[in-house]
Amino acid sequence: MTGEFVPKLLTTLKGYTREQFLKDLLAGLVVGIVALPLAIAFAIASGVPPERGLITAIVAGFLISALGGSRVQIGGPTGAFVVIVYGIVQRYGVDGLLVATLMAGAIMLTLGLTRLGSAIRFIPHPVVTGFTSGIAVIIFSSQVKDLLGLDVGTVPPDFLGKWRLFEAHFASFDPTTALVALGTLLTLWVWPRISRHIPGPFVVLVLGSVLVSVLGLPVGTIGSRFGGLPDRLPMPHIPNLPFETWAQLVGPAFTIALLGSVESLLSAVVADGMLGTRHRSNMELVAQGVANLVAPLFGGIPATGAIARTATNVKNGGRTPIAGIVHACVVLLAVLLFGRLASRIPLAVLAAILTVVAYHMSDWRTFVSELRAPKSDVVVLLVTFVLTVLVDLTVAIEVGVVLATFLFMRRMAEVTQVSVTSGSAVDGLDDEGENDPESVRRRKVPKGVEVYEIDGPFFFGAAETFKSTLARVAARPKVLIVRLRHVPAIDSTGLHALDDLRRRCVRDRTLLLLADVHAQPLIAMERGGFHAALGADRFCGTLDEALEAARAHLDPGPA
Repeated sequence: MTGEFVPKLLTTLKGYTREQFLKDLLAGLVVGIVALPLAIAFAIASGVPPERGLITAIVAGFLISALGGSRVQIGGPTGAFVVIVYGIVQRYGVDGLLVATLMAGAIMLTLGLTRLGSAIRFIPHPVVTGFTSGIAVIIFSSQVKDLLGLDVGTVPPDFLGKWRLFEAHFASFDPTTALVALGTLLTLWVWPRISRHIPGPFVVLVLGSVLVSVLGLPVGTIGSRFGGLPDRLPMPHIPNLPFETWAQLVGPAFTIALLGSVESLLSAVVADGMLGTRHRSNMELVAQGVANLVAPLFGGIPATGAIARTATNVKNGGRTPIAGIVHACVVLLAVLLFGRLASRIPLAVLAAILTVVAYHMSDWRTFVSELRAPKSDVVVLLVTFVLTVLVDLTVAIEVGVVLATFLFMRRMAEVTQVSVTSGSAVDGLDDEGENDPESVRRRKVPKGVEVYEIDGPFFFGAAETFKSTLARVAARPKVLIVRLRHVPAIDSTGLHALDDLRRRCVRDRTLLLLADVHAQPLIAMERGGFHAALGADRFCGTLDEALEAARAHLDPGPA
C-alpha cells in the first residue's frame, strides 16, 4: 500500500498525545451536537424518515473519519443531496434511493482507486456556484410549508409546482407555527453573539421542543408526522428491487457520486486552507465510496464531507480523525438514549434551521461577484442555476459541465495562433521579431518559400484556425515550412490537419518541411504514421536547417 492510500487516522496516531485527544474529544462533542438536528432536518427535507439521517451521520460519519484522507473531515448527510434524494424517493421510493446510493458508493470507490481524485476538483467554478445556489433556493422552497404551517398535503417535487401550491393554499397559513419559526430564526441569528461554544442549532432544538411541549402549542412535530424515532440501529439488509429499476438508477447514481466527490474534496481543501495541511484526495474518495456502500445497508442516505461541520471541527480544536469518530459516537449515543424524545421536535424549528443552512449555502455574495466575470462564465453560471431550480440537478450538472467544456475549447482555440511569418501573406504573429533571435525576420527567406508558425497547443480546437490560415495564401509556394517551436502538444485532429496539408502539398508539388518539433508532437506523429508518410528527411531540427533544405530544393546544383 502506497502512502497515497493510507488513511490519515494511521498517520496522525503516530505521536498522538493526551492533550490532543482531549481537544479532539471536545471538538467531536460539539460537532456531534451540531450534526444531530442537521441530520434529522436533511432527512425530512429529502422526503425520508428522520432516523435515516441519523443513521447516515453515525455509520457514514464514522467510516469517512476512520478511512478518509483528511485529518478533520466530518462526513454525513448534507444539503447538497436534498434535491436529488427527494427526486429519487418520489420516483423510485426509499429502496430506489438505497440502491442509487450503493451504486454511487461503488462509483466513488472506483474514482479513488483509479486516482481520479485530483481530476474531480477541475469542475468549473461557475458550475459549482450555479448548482449550489440553485440547491439553496430549492431547499428554502421545500421548507415554506413547515415555516408557515400551510395545510397543503403532499408538496410536488418541481419548483414552480411548489410555489403554485403555496399560493393556492396561503389562506391556510398558521400564525402559531410561523411565530415558532420566526423565533427560531431570530435565535439562530442572535445566538453567536451570546456564545460560540454551544451550537445554535442545538439550542433552538432544545428550546423549541420544550416551549412547544410546555405551552401545548398546536404545532406539527416529528412525532405527529412520522411517529416516534427508534432507539437502536436497524440490522443491515440489501434493498430488493428488480434489475430494470437498477438500470434506471445509473444516471442518478452518477449524479450522487459526482456531487459527493466534489463536495467532499472541496470540504477537504477548505480544511487544508484553515490548517495549512494537505489531504489525500484519492484516499478521501475511497473512504466516501466505502461509506456510501455501507450506510445504505443500514437504511442510510447519501453522505459526503460537510463543509460547515468540518469547519466547526477545526475551530473547536479538532486536528485528527478521532474528532470525527467521536462525533459519530455522540450521535449514536443521542439515538440510543434520547431517540424517543426527538418525536417532540417541532417541524417549524427544523425548517428554520434548514432555511439558515440554505442562506449560507447560497453564498449569494459569490454568486453576485460571478456576474462580473467574463460573459461565457456568466452564461455557464446562469444556465446551471436555472436548470437546477427549474429542471433537474442531474441535467444542470451535465449541461453546465458540457457548456463550460465547449467554452474552454473555444478559448483555447483563440489562444492558439496560426500565422504566416514570411511570404505573400505575412501577418502579426512575428511582430516582436526584432527582439527574438530566433525570429523569421532575422533570416533571409528565399523567394518561393512560405513559413508558417503555430503558437500554442495544436488540438482540435485550433485545427480550423490552421485550415483557414492556409486558405488565405493564394499562391502555391515551392517550399512550405511549418514551424512548431511553440507547440507543446498535438492531438489526432491536429495530426489530421497536418496530413491534409501534406496531401495538398503533394498535389501542388510543394515541398513540405517541419521545423522545431518538440518531443510530444514528434512522438504523436510517429505513432500516428504521419512521420513515415511525410519522410524523416522532411523534419528539421531548427528553422535554419529548414531554410537550408529549402535552398537546396530550389537550387539543387549540378547533378
